[in-house]
Amino acid sequence: MRRFVLASTCLFIAVVVHVAAAEQDWLVDAKPFVACLMKSADGRELVLENGLARRVLRLEPAVATVALDAMATNTRLLRATEPEATLVVDGRRVAVGGLLGQPDRAFLRPEWLDAMKGDPAAFRCVAVEPTTTVARFPWKRVGHAEEPERPWPPPGVGVVLRFEPPLAADGAPDPALAKLVVEVHYELYDGIPLFAKWLVVTNGGTQPRRIDSFVAEELAVVEAESRVEDSPHWALPNLTVVTDMAFGGMSTTSSNPCVQWRDEPDYATQVNYDLKTPCRLVVAPPIGPGVVLDPGSSLVTMRTFELLHDSGDRERQGLATRRMWRTLAPWVTENPLLLHLTSVDPAVAKAALDQAADVGFELVILSFGSGLNMEDDSAANVAKFKALADYAHAKSLRLGGYSLLASRRIDDANDCINPKTGKCGGMTFGDSPCLGSRWGRDYFAKLTHFLDATGFDALEHDGSYPGDVCASTSHPGHRGLDDSQWNQFAAIEFFYRRCRARGVYLNVPDSYFLEGSSKIAMGYRETNWSLPRADQHIHARQHLFDGTWEKTPSMGWMFVPLVQYQGGGAAATIEPLHEHQEDYRTALTNCLAFGAQACYRGPRLYDDEATRELVKERVAWFKRHRAILESDVVHLRRADGQDWDGVVHVDPALEERALAVVWNPLDHEIERRIELPLHYAGLGADRTVALTVDDGATTRAGLDAQERTLVTLTIPAKGWRTVVIAR
Repeated sequence: MRRFVLASTCLFIAVVVHVAAAEQDWLVDAKPFVACLMKSADGRELVLENGLARRVLRLEPAVATVALDAMATNTRLLRATEPEATLVVDGRRVAVGGLLGQPDRAFLRPEWLDAMKGDPAAFRCVAVEPTTTVARFPWKRVGHAEEPERPWPPPGVGVVLRFEPPLAADGAPDPALAKLVVEVHYELYDGIPLFAKWLVVTNGGTQPRRIDSFVAEELAVVEAESRVEDSPHWALPNLTVVTDMAFGGMSTTSSNPCVQWRDEPDYATQVNYDLKTPCRLVVAPPIGPGVVLDPGSSLVTMRTFELLHDSGDRERQGLATRRMWRTLAPWVTENPLLLHLTSVDPAVAKAALDQAADVGFELVILSFGSGLNMEDDSAANVAKFKALADYAHAKSLRLGGYSLLASRRIDDANDCINPKTGKCGGMTFGDSPCLGSRWGRDYFAKLTHFLDATGFDALEHDGSYPGDVCASTSHPGHRGLDDSQWNQFAAIEFFYRRCRARGVYLNVPDSYFLEGSSKIAMGYRETNWSLPRADQHIHARQHLFDGTWEKTPSMGWMFVPLVQYQGGGAAATIEPLHEHQEDYRTALTNCLAFGAQACYRGPRLYDDEATRELVKERVAWFKRHRAILESDVVHLRRADGQDWDGVVHVDPALEERALAVVWNPLDHEIERRIELPLHYAGLGADRTVALTVDDGATTRAGLDAQERTLVTLTIPAKGWRTVVIAR
């Protein structure tokens, strides 16, 4: 199918193709769902659709989104129109597009659209230009990654609508907004019900313009529930909305400050008596940006990504969300086996690098407490670590290091100033440096120099920018409070994007995935690693089980304390390694069987030949099944220490369509009959599958009408079993 279909005669063809494809599950086979851009028969509407999602933009008499549809379920998510964007320019609020006169905001009748009028005070659309999808920044592919040919940018279609200022009474452009141009960009991607939207505001005039604030997206969405009374816990519409201006947390919800679900007082017919239903999506920075646009300069807003769900099922929603991350941030599939090395002593470090290469590890990170200081840009320090990086590269290993950004104090001149007190302190982590201060600028310059000069391949960036504001008016990187968050985020965004373009792997304990980071914590409490080893194993599998609802296995790091961490003494640690081989084997398997990597923290990976063989065997098993293990999981049973627990990995594109792993936490052998749901493995057409238990003999089994199979397993005490499923 052609992507850009502007002739009305092609609309019917597109619908026929998509109806046929709609019988297929896009999470099993996404190929039929190709995005296209069409105009309606009368030329008054523009349609982006791919058989899964549709967005309809009314073009006349003014531009407004008039439909947002989840096509698989024939669900209309939009109930009313809003402007396509809103700006506050030099203190004046002005809409971008929008239709006026909808009589009831609970639903939108097609016949009402013909009677609705454009807002004469709004920016008006003067041009429509079809485009292709655009890469947000370069991605240098380095090391292991799922599907090396994964496209970047993700394929799909785009369109840009160009808006110019409203006209004054005499028909001339409004002089207060003259030469200010707003572009509204839209994208829809192939094979997933996922839209993108962002703004580019350009000052084409001769005088500076201040963009005090903006709303990049506003949608009046059908409410997820109707309550007469207020509720402390409202259900939200069946959308996942994220932006690439994310910070302040490790989950989608906690790190998503630009996305807000607000009430809508103008929606007078809603059931809630106080008109408090959260049914209006507003995407805007929490503060500012307060950016002054000099003549000829532009402001590019954050991108908004909207994933339309076709089900309320938690697993299906999770699979869709994980597909979104693989699509928008494919570097998250880079998943190197890594040692968290605790020493920079050259002899210790080289011995650890030798061991890592020997057993098949791929990355060594000089951890916190190791003695690494990446802010030391002296020639001697750079030379020392360049030599170590060269040594690692000679062994086909990647080398990286740890640096702490926030959650530390610099001094009064460079720390964030609390607007409530006029003093330092009171930030997310207490005291914290401002990235717009002189120290902040020097910090990023020093890290950039260190990474480039040494050839380091990875950065573990702790205490990343959490969204702190700063009321200082003397920092060179921002004018004052209003632009402090926007400019600080821009600084770290630029740094991370540069790292990704250079091929530097990023471990960041904050949701910077859309800016180039590959991993955050899978979801652990650090003090849990001071518990007895047997308890750590249960906690680990709980964290892995819970973390992979929202993240792919490669997006979360785990932790294995080879040496003491957060206390606990000998009962909590695996060193001496040869004395705790079974705990070491279990810790390796817990992570690798989930497809996740841990920070194995210590000075070495083995201390005798038997331990060496143990690690080599576990790594070899992982690499033998790596493709399916790094695929998404379907959750079977969460670890509780009372009975078996496990997951099954699925990927219909692989020869190994699925791989189930089940553990027995008990101190005696058990036999269990376990149901494996295999719909997302794409095996339904065959109705029989090949089962291989523990890489042994293969048998065949049938699938029921729900594409499930039953397997009976004898699971050893404190052990596990694996089942590979193929055609």
